[in-house]
Amino acid sequence: MLSIALAGKPNAGKSTFYKAATESDVDIGNYPFTTIDPNRGVSYVRTDCPCLAREERCGDEHCRASKRYVPVELLDVAGLVPGAHEGRGLGNQFLDELTTADVILNVVDASGGTDEEGEPVETGSHDPVEDVDFVETELDLWLASIVDRNWESIERASRSPDFDLDEELTEMLTGVGATARDVATVLRDMDYPADPIAWTDDHRETLAREVRLRTKPIVVVANKADIAPSENIERLDAAADLVIPATADGELGLRRAADAGIVDYDPGDETFDIVGDSSDEQRRGLERIREVMAGGRGTGVQQALDRAVYDLLDMLTAYPVQNESKWTDGQGNVLPDAHLLPTGSTPKDLAYAVHSDIGEGYIHAVDAREKRRISDDHELSDGDVIKIVSSN
Repeated sequence: MLSIALAGKPNAGKSTFYKAATESDVDIGNYPFTTIDPNRGVSYVRTDCPCLAREERCGDEHCRASKRYVPVELLDVAGLVPGAHEGRGLGNQFLDELTTADVILNVVDASGGTDEEGEPVETGSHDPVEDVDFVETELDLWLASIVDRNWESIERASRSPDFDLDEELTEMLTGVGATARDVATVLRDMDYPADPIAWTDDHRETLAREVRLRTKPIVVVANKADIAPSENIERLDAAADLVIPATADGELGLRRAADAGIVDYDPGDETFDIVGDSSDEQRRGLERIREVMAGGRGTGVQQALDRAVYDLLDMLTAYPVQNESKWTDGQGNVLPDAHLLPTGSTPKDLAYAVHSDIGEGYIHAVDAREKRRISDDHELSDGDVIKIVSSN
């Protein structure tokens, strides 16, 4: 399952984001290091369900009025403080957990109401742009420290006649979440000595930074946007490539209100309707959330997850079926499964995503929309419904 990690300094709202996005029961507190032990849960990215094109809607529990929610892992661990890569705070514990993450959401306190250590200060007195730079720097230095710690062994290995530097670097970096392809791409674009003894600190830091950029892309979540000065949001937007204003508190409030039957709301909706009885205080709170959602951006929580997966990672959703006419599995369930795949994936990649045995027994595939057989090297599109024919 694709993994998304929440990063950021303490008290920026990571645990609130996690609780809202996973509907899990976790501690939320207005003090640093509320989270000590890592939280791992299931959240969802949202896309249009193909059943919208059919008279018979799918009955999957993750499809709500043709809004399809595809599961992803969400990871929330202890906050970062300056010097985390050297072990300050709970930094090493957090950073080591990141090895399995495919993308990172850097949750920033856009209100400027917490200092660099996560301690509460007067709202607006801390510059949130500093929190964007510091998280990226800590991640880069963390990975650079891993490279440094392993460099002596690489130098020793270089004395062997069959030594291959690229192979040694690949073996080291795949241990922190990179793939062989990631490492090959980074090294191809780098200018570096063939002899590891000739490498400088700059070479190693460049390698670490480029591998991190490729394997741990970052979305900045400008949290607490409901109380943040507008200029803070604008400056954050200028400081990073992808910034999503958000109110994790607002999303959590809406999900609780929806569960209680007070509002009609699905995660990622641009607004909501009050449909049940509510107190004056509840109604005032809901209207404040509505103001934040104005302009069609929602609360930002679902939007951050969606942008991370579909835009930054460039993933698509494909739907395997057994019956290409009815779009069902063997039990008659319409569109029972949805799989996230990298753009450029083929039907055989989808077969392996369903199960390794299905991939190994792959024979051919059928496009269920077009009712035609497709080639093995056909590139899938988002929303494709595919029948996999396999010997297994």
